[in-house]
Amino acid sequence: MELYRTQVLLEKSQHEILSRIAKEESRSLSEIVREMIERELRYRQRRQMMLAARELQADYTTDPELTAFTALDGDDFLYGDEDDATG
Repeated sequence: MELYRTQVLLEKSQHEILSRIAKEESRSLSEIVREMIERELRYRQRRQMMLAARELQADYTTDPELTAFTALDGDDFLYGDEDDATG
């Protein structure tokens, strides 16, 4: 993991809380902050994907080119014959 030095100004209470967490967990304050940033970035990425899916949902339920194969959703052709599955 390549790290970059940056400067962040925290409120006094934020710094105190983060420092306490770091001490309790025997970790560096930087490690705690990186972990929290990573968690927030993952959350934002999931949220963007969810919003994109919602925007496309109407297309997936009404566009004939996208709904053409929905009749196959319940078919088990993906799994092959039971004889093939058992060997």
